[in-house]
Amino acid sequence: MTLIIVTMLILSYLLIATGHLTGVNKAAIAMFLGTIGWVVYVSWGTDFVMAQHPEDYLEWLSGAAPTSDTVKYYIYDNVFLKYVGKAAAIVMFLLATMSIVELLNNNGCFDFITEWIRTRNSKRLLWTITFATFVLSANLDNLTTAITMLVIMRNILQNSRQRMYVGSAIVLAANCGGCFTVIGDPIGLILWGDGAITASHFSAYLAVPALAAWIIPTIMINRELPDRLDTAWSPSPYRGDDTRLNRWQRIVMLIVGIGGLWFIPTFHNITKLAPFLGALCVLSVLWVVNEAFNRKIIATGQMTERRIPVSLQYGALQQMLFVMGIMLGMGVIAETGVWHDVATWFDTYIHDIWLMGIVAGLLSSIVDSFTIAISNISLYHVGGGDVAVNGNYWSVIAFATAVGGCLLSVGSISGMALMKMEQVRLGWYIKHLTPKVILGWIVGYVVLWIELHFLTTI
Repeated sequence: MTLIIVTMLILSYLLIATGHLTGVNKAAIAMFLGTIGWVVYVSWGTDFVMAQHPEDYLEWLSGAAPTSDTVKYYIYDNVFLKYVGKAAAIVMFLLATMSIVELLNNNGCFDFITEWIRTRNSKRLLWTITFATFVLSANLDNLTTAITMLVIMRNILQNSRQRMYVGSAIVLAANCGGCFTVIGDPIGLILWGDGAITASHFSAYLAVPALAAWIIPTIMINRELPDRLDTAWSPSPYRGDDTRLNRWQRIVMLIVGIGGLWFIPTFHNITKLAPFLGALCVLSVLWVVNEAFNRKIIATGQMTERRIPVSLQYGALQQMLFVMGIMLGMGVIAETGVWHDVATWFDTYIHDIWLMGIVAGLLSSIVDSFTIAISNISLYHVGGGDVAVNGNYWSVIAFATAVGGCLLSVGSISGMALMKMEQVRLGWYIKHLTPKVILGWIVGYVVLWIELHFLTTI
């Protein structure tokens, strides 16, 4: 049965990697792995439980005779729900941050970005929109930030080739910006929730590598653009009939939303409660402010007219289902003992976290950055050495997979969103973007190596 579950995992990896060719949604594959994997596990639960949790199971029985039903109850109460709780905490955080972005976007709080980049100069437009993406993705969900910025860019640039270059730079900025904070990317959030890292240490060591991985390719992308871009500016961005907020009200909502998210690490350190509770608290406050500012329109029952492309409308929901499915799938693999065996093999024959990071980054570009990152994280528990609290292994994997997922446009969910929105072909991306991203990835990786080898000893 372990072989069957592992085979399902490998097939899922292959299907996720070829999703752009087969058209099969990544979220569907992840959910299938997460559900069927546990069905197979519980069907032969006695063997797995006696191999992994014999003492806990016998204590739980309290002298009662073991039966097929009792082992299923034990798995549900003591094994399965543990992984559901971890996955649900991440999904709830994503739900809260995506809702915050939706409220801010619907109320025109991001119109300031459009005003800021109101230019035809390619250098100013590219660096302004990618800088805004980098900063916002460090504080909000990187997929939601990337999609928001792609929509803004699409409404500004008229030339499809220029949109492909600028859109690729936006995706790179979103992934790099999200990877150096614990709330910008699901992987950082998982590591933080598991106690593998602390927020300040993680950001301190990954900020400069993330900046290098974003800036270097962006400089090279800027050289591919003409001095003057084909732009079109509407007198006032249309946001539907759901808001008529003035400038100061939009500023207040932006401060409440972004400022509240900045407080989440402090909230977690003080209360020791799950970070998603802090995110939900910020969402609830922002929701109250939204209803107070828009009470007249809400009272009329006017509906909102969306301008987001149809193919991206359900991107947030798909990401949450994808994260849930992958985390449940990684959980069932862990309960078979396979990850322990793989980690033992790595420690025996490789024992080099930097080589593991390079391999993880390359696999992220082919399969999926989140899938590969969570697979590598699942190999080890927080212990000593490189996998201690704030150990080097966690930072290496987080950076290598986040930026490595940008080596190909299919390596991240935001990259797939770009492919759908701008009809970016994989061959075009490999030719025009992959070499640039590789250079930034290598430089950022070297910077991280220098930091972890020399700065930690000072």
